[in-house]
Amino acid sequence: MDQTKFCCSFCLDLLKDPVTIPCGHSYCMNCIKSFWDEEEKKKIYSCPQCRQTFTARPVLEKNTMLADLVEELKKTGLQAAPADHCYAGPEDVTCDVCTGRKMKAFKSCLVCLASYCEKHLQPHYDVAPLKKHKLVEPSKKLQDNICSRHDEVMKMFCRTDQQSICYLCPVDDHKGHDTVSAAAERTERQRELEVSRQNIQQRIQDREKDVKLLQQEVEAINQSADQTVEDSEKIFTELIHLIQKRSSDVKQQIRSQQETEVSRVKELEEKLEQEITELERKDAELKQLLKQLSHTEDHIQFLHNYPSLSALSESTDSSSINIRPLSYFEDVTAAVSEVRDKLQDILREGWTNISLTVTEVDVLLSDPPEPKTREGFLKYSCEITLDPNTANSHVLLSVRNRKAIAVNEKHFYSRHSDRFYGRCQVLSRESLTGRCYWEVKWRGEGVYVAVAYKSISRKGSESKFGHNDKSWALDCNNDSYTFRYNNIQTPVSGPRSSRVGVYLDHRAGILSFYSVSETMTLLHRVQTTFTQPLYAGLKLYNYADTAKLIKVK
Repeated sequence: MDQTKFCCSFCLDLLKDPVTIPCGHSYCMNCIKSFWDEEEKKKIYSCPQCRQTFTARPVLEKNTMLADLVEELKKTGLQAAPADHCYAGPEDVTCDVCTGRKMKAFKSCLVCLASYCEKHLQPHYDVAPLKKHKLVEPSKKLQDNICSRHDEVMKMFCRTDQQSICYLCPVDDHKGHDTVSAAAERTERQRELEVSRQNIQQRIQDREKDVKLLQQEVEAINQSADQTVEDSEKIFTELIHLIQKRSSDVKQQIRSQQETEVSRVKELEEKLEQEITELERKDAELKQLLKQLSHTEDHIQFLHNYPSLSALSESTDSSSINIRPLSYFEDVTAAVSEVRDKLQDILREGWTNISLTVTEVDVLLSDPPEPKTREGFLKYSCEITLDPNTANSHVLLSVRNRKAIAVNEKHFYSRHSDRFYGRCQVLSRESLTGRCYWEVKWRGEGVYVAVAYKSISRKGSESKFGHNDKSWALDCNNDSYTFRYNNIQTPVSGPRSSRVGVYLDHRAGILSFYSVSETMTLLHRVQTTFTQPLYAGLKLYNYADTAKLIKVK
């Protein structure tokens, strides 16, 4: 009998405690248990041979008949073949010497270009010339080592053509090429791999250090942010408490003054009412006496009683009651409103500085490069509106404060310290920090597309964009471009366009102007240091000129 029929397909040894699973195949009990233990996570159990699956793990029971048969075979001298001498399966490398059913190869010889089982490999251990052959693990690719042209083993390498060759190849196809032995090339390649591996390991170490630095940076950022939030909340709470206290003080003062003034009025009112009562009593007495005396004809008696009748108590001085149109406590409301307005201005300016400080928080990361395409710029597009409080009286705003029009007649604006006088200029309501991009479309004789600090002068020649050190402006007209800063003008060349793009990287100190049409062309770039938040600005040449902040998409 063929002993392999009683071998376990796992351990390749005679069955030990044989079990038969539902599909009919038999295995050693421990072998099939170990296999199914690995499949436990999938909750699907299969037969290693036929691949039939079982949703529930089959209960294993020893096949006593098969176990008895194996034991009987052992008694008759039939022993299992060692695992290394088992026959080759479809996926195994077969012995090239075996005839009939082939055994699994134990080693492959790079000189013989053949694979041997353990039995047929023995001469390579015993015969002196064969001992020099190079033995490797069993390989199915030995024929790849044969030169297709000369049918010789390839033991050389052509560096010129970067391919393996045999010793005959340098005579014809690879004549004059840089050739070395395959062993030498391997040594060189292996050395390069070692160098590459060392470089990779060094990069890994460097990146691990970078990761640790970033982790420390994240921790530091979080700690700083948490502490700053806590401190800010405390400061704002104190500010709220201070405002509440001032509100309470004002309320108390108003009520106290209200009580004082009402008391004074009530006191005077009581005096007047007493006087009225006294006068009414006197009037009644006089009325009665006059009635009595009117019936007497004794003139001497009448004149005798007259002094007592005409004597009246001193009257309250009516000049002390001066009822005039008063605003009473309305002036207090105006004073509180004035404080509110000043506080709002302070908070607005302070908030801009706070926002700028927040956005300027720097970490180890490098800034991304300036965009190269319009799509790249649009990632930084920002919504900007014009501030009516800064508009010159000859600048009319429309389209939700995004369009400025120069008009001949003065437009009525309330008085404001931020308003430009003498120049048809206007600034944006929003401050610009970080990375920003916006576009201006203009029409007419020309326009200044500018950025400026809020501290720019509002009157005189110093207020004109580009004529001071607080503003930067691109002067655009139908004939040319000119960049202006600190009263210095720089001619700029570029394609004429009615649309100008402005890119600002506040922290990096970059300000760029672009001519925008079907493509974007850089007109002028400024590299400086911005010390304050910036505001977008527009200056119109003449009446009827227009400039509009475009909503870019």
